Amino acid sequence: MAIARAIMKKPEIYVFDDSFSALDMKTDRQLRQNLKESIGDASMIIVAQRISSILNADRILVIDDGRIIGNGTHKELLESCSLYREIAEIQLGKENL
Repeated sequence: MAIARAIMKKPEIYVFDDSFSALDMKTDRQLRQNLKESIGDASMIIVAQRISSILNADRILVIDDGRIIGNGTHKELLESCSLYREIAEIQLGKENL
C-alpha cells in the first residue's frame, strides 16, 4: 500500500526503505520494472539488503557499521568492495557473477 500511495502522489524523489524485501524475487523484479516505467524523470532511492533489488542502480552505496565503505555500480563494487562481493556471492552465487 505504501508503494501505491507513493506512486499516486508523483513526487520528484521516491524513497523505498527496504520495501522490496518482503516480496518474492519475481514480484520484486516486476515491480521495479513497472516503477521505472511509471516514475518518469523522478529519482528513486532504494534501501535494500537484497542485491537483486539494486543490481541496475546508477549508484550503490555500501554501508557497514554506519560508514560508507563502497560506492559505485554493481560491476565496480564487485571489483572494489570485498563486503559487497561477499554478499553478492552468497546471494547470487559465484557462477552468476
